[in-house]
Amino acid sequence: MASNSRVSILDYFNIVFEGENGKIESNCKACGTRIQAKRTVTSNFVTHLKRKHQEMYDEFLRKKDVKREAYASGTVHAYAPMRDASRTATQSGSGTGKFDRSDPRQSLISETIAKMIIRDLQPVQIVENEGFRELLQLLEPRYVPEPSHYIQQQLLPAYAYQVQVATKLALSGAESCSVTLDLWRSNAVTLNGGSGYMGVTCHFITTDWQIKSALLACLPLPSQFDTQRMLNDFDEISHANGISGRVFRIVLDPSSYESRSAFRLPGFYLHGNGDVDDEEEEDSSDEETGPGVGKEDVGGAEEDNSVNQFLARCRIDCFARSLGQCVREGIRSSPHLSITLTKAACFYNYIIATVTAEKLAQVFSPGNGQGPSASDRHWNTQLKTMRQMLESVDFLEDIVDRNDLALNSVEKAMLRELVEVLEPFEEATDMVKGDKHVSISLALPSVLGLRKHLAEIVTHQCTGIVTGLSQALDRRLAGILEDPLYVTATTLDPQFKLSWSSDRDWHKQVLLEEVGKHTQAVSPPEPSLDTQPSPSKRSRLFSFIKQRPTTQAKSMEQELSAYLLEEPTDEDPLQYWKRKSIDFPLLSQVAKKVFTVPATATTVERIFSVVGKTLRPERCRPLPKNLETLIYLKANYSILWS
Repeated sequence: MASNSRVSILDYFNIVFEGENGKIESNCKACGTRIQAKRTVTSNFVTHLKRKHQEMYDEFLRKKDVKREAYASGTVHAYAPMRDASRTATQSGSGTGKFDRSDPRQSLISETIAKMIIRDLQPVQIVENEGFRELLQLLEPRYVPEPSHYIQQQLLPAYAYQVQVATKLALSGAESCSVTLDLWRSNAVTLNGGSGYMGVTCHFITTDWQIKSALLACLPLPSQFDTQRMLNDFDEISHANGISGRVFRIVLDPSSYESRSAFRLPGFYLHGNGDVDDEEEEDSSDEETGPGVGKEDVGGAEEDNSVNQFLARCRIDCFARSLGQCVREGIRSSPHLSITLTKAACFYNYIIATVTAEKLAQVFSPGNGQGPSASDRHWNTQLKTMRQMLESVDFLEDIVDRNDLALNSVEKAMLRELVEVLEPFEEATDMVKGDKHVSISLALPSVLGLRKHLAEIVTHQCTGIVTGLSQALDRRLAGILEDPLYVTATTLDPQFKLSWSSDRDWHKQVLLEEVGKHTQAVSPPEPSLDTQPSPSKRSRLFSFIKQRPTTQAKSMEQELSAYLLEEPTDEDPLQYWKRKSIDFPLLSQVAKKVFTVPATATTVERIFSVVGKTLRPERCRPLPKNLETLIYLKANYSILWS
């Protein structure tokens, strides 16, 4: 709810009627209450927010303070109005008055345009396009379009400064944090003089036990990648945001140089997304370094070693990426599956092209009825489509009546086995690919569940993929089962505790050693003779009350034993530790650290994927010159506009 000139109280209301003399009627966005006032006198709106929605009122005041600080620092400068009759409130030929820059409606529309540019990563020059201005004139004739240089040089930097101020303020109260480093490189084209971007995302828990994430910086990577420069940049970012010395863990990709392109089921090329060529290109190479990696990146392992030496024990691999690589390697271990998957895709594509939407809706859930959307092209989304198709395959075969496209019984059995084998992997992938923060406490139980599933499942057509998945799981994720950090995080998750352990005594000892590294002992207060009241000074009125015994601080072993005696609960881990921080002060210290480590992909990684799609030769469009600023604002969108 930021604005280029002011933070308006009207941002919290929907204007439903505008009358003469500036009279307006608005509905509160929170409760729908209709309020009447004038644009120049907004006290009614402020009073309603203060009385009925205290949190929104506090947010309004906070944003005004941030905006005031931005002006005071000189980041936002007053923009000299153009000497144009349309800038004033004079009447145009049609009899419609133009907005002044200070008008709340003018500010709101300008802000909305900036939000569109940020969310869609559009070039700022779009505001100069003739068609765009015609659309604005049709929708709101009184609006005066802002020049592109005003948006690029003042509005967007002002928003970025507001994010920086708000983020630094929030981080100042965090005891510790974890950081995700996302390195994205493109060999297709040069990105504004560089070869890619580095995103630094910080995850922290607030004083009231709420998990927050913020992109601290998005920096272009030079064409000649320099590990030492990257690490120096990270140091500068940490210092600028006040988190130096408070970073608990740094999450990186298992290999920063592997392809970030979406992995899809081999041969299952679905129409409707226009990306068949992309998928064929991606699946054309099975090399470990991933497709699209040039010769200059073959030494990536050596650079990764430099990063490991610098980050030491702080570094851990991204669980979401490791899981994705396991699935990729497992599926590619059975190349014969691609023949059946190709036939299934042909059948599906014919259905989408010939069957009416009404009949498709009986089979496919919303969003799949017209084929996978452009943003949902991963293997797990394809698996959902295949499952729905197999559940109604007889019905679909009767509709299309094409014997040459119909699947035979062996092919149907193979695809059903494939769906059954991959279902737990699909569930784990959906968990770590969403927008919600998922901590690493779920990683260890997920690996145990996947290993158990692969050991118990019986297959006839997909034996090779089961073996391939098992080998990939052991190679990439087996180390989690003995890692003290993962053992600690899982045990401190109240829904698991040590219920997963086959050796409780050993894991309990591992936990005690790990917790001891990250806690500060809570010592009982030393008795002081000067502060002890004499019996004669004790209150006689309450002398019947038994004197309280001196509180003895629990040891770590006592806390852990008391914690493990409680039954596991499905309560949210952060809410649990917020409630139990007094009972278990030492354990809660560690919980506040380990639950900052994410198992999920970050927002900026998803944005990098969007940028990568625009660089494909068949769809390449000009990228904004200030792309890193737009990525930074898009990733932190919720900080400005909640």
